Formats: sequence, C-alpha cells, structure tokens
Amino acid sequence: MSNEPKPEENQSEEAMKARLAALTAALEKQKDPKPDQEALEATQRTGRAMSLGFRVLSEFVAGIIVGAVMGWQFDEWLGTKPVLLIVMTAFGTVAGFWNVYRIAAAPTGPQARDDKRSGS
Repeated sequence: MSNEPKPEENQSEEAMKARLAALTAALEKQKDPKPDQEALEATQRTGRAMSLGFRVLSEFVAGIIVGAVMGWQFDEWLGTKPVLLIVMTAFGTVAGFWNVYRIAAAPTGPQARDDKRSGS
C-alpha cells in the first residue's frame, strides 16, 4: 500500500484548515473587542449627570441643615426657643437654593473648559 494521500483526504484537510483559520480569527476578534465609542460617551454623560445631581442635592440639603443647626444653637444661647431656628432654617433654605442656582448657571461643555484654562 502506498502512503500517498487520497484526493478526498486532501480536500477534507483543506476544509479543516480553512475552518480552523476562520475559528481562530473569530476568537481573536472576541478576545480583543474595541470599545464602542458611543456607548463609552453615553456612560460618561450619565456619570457626569449623576455627579452633578448628587452635588446639587448635597449643596441644597447642607444649606438647610447648617441653617437649622445654627438657629437651634443660637436659640439655646439666647433663650429665644423657636424664633431663630425658624429664621435660620429659612436662611439656610435660601442659601441652598442660591447654591443650586449657581451650579445650574455655571457654563458647561468644551467652551467652559477652554475659558477656565485661559483664565477668563
């Protein structure tokens, strides 16, 4: 018997090599995926929006709490029980709204970043 491969075996080996090459290429493509730029930008926008939201909330709540604590302490020291608590809580609320307004009115985007760098 001879050791020469039959033509049918050559075709099946070529088909197997082609299939192996295709599978290898598919695995390489899955192993090193390129990040989708739009998805990355959407995630960054969501993160910035959440960060700004938490900042606004904390500024507002902090203004109210600081005003209330100061009013309570002044009432303790001066003996004017609820009056200064109410007045200072109102001032704290106004300060909280003012802080939220300043955050909302601040310019954002690429132009705002360029202005900060140039010192304007």
